Amino acid sequence: MSTQHTYRVIVRGTWDGLTDEARARLLAEVEAHGLSAMRFCEEGSLSYDAALKHFSYRFVVVSDARDGEEMAAAIAEDRAGTALREGGYGHGELRSTVTDMDTMKINHRSRR
Repeated sequence: MSTQHTYRVIVRGTWDGLTDEARARLLAEVEAHGLSAMRFCEEGSLSYDAALKHFSYRFVVVSDARDGEEMAAAIAEDRAGTALREGGYGHGELRSTVTDMDTMKINHRSRR
C-alpha cells in the first residue's frame, strides 16, 4: 500500500480567444471569482478579474507520494483544462505551482 499525500496546486493561465458570449458570462460572474472566493478544493476554485487577462485555479489533489508533485500538477492542469473547455473558455498554456502539504514544515512560535 502506498502513501497518499495531499497537494495544493495553483494552476495559472491567460484567457485566449474568448468568444463574445464567454466574455459576457465571465464578466457577469466576476464578483463571485475575486480574491474573497479563492480557496483550495478538489473541484477547483476559479479566480480572475474584470480585465479578463489572467486567471488561476486552486485545487486540492490527493495522490500517491511516489508519483510526486509532477503528477499532482498534471492532474490539476487536466482538471482545469477540462473545466475551461466545458465552459467554452479559450486559454493559453497552463502552468502550475505545487505544495506538498504532508512535507511542508510548520514553524510554531514558542509561547513566552
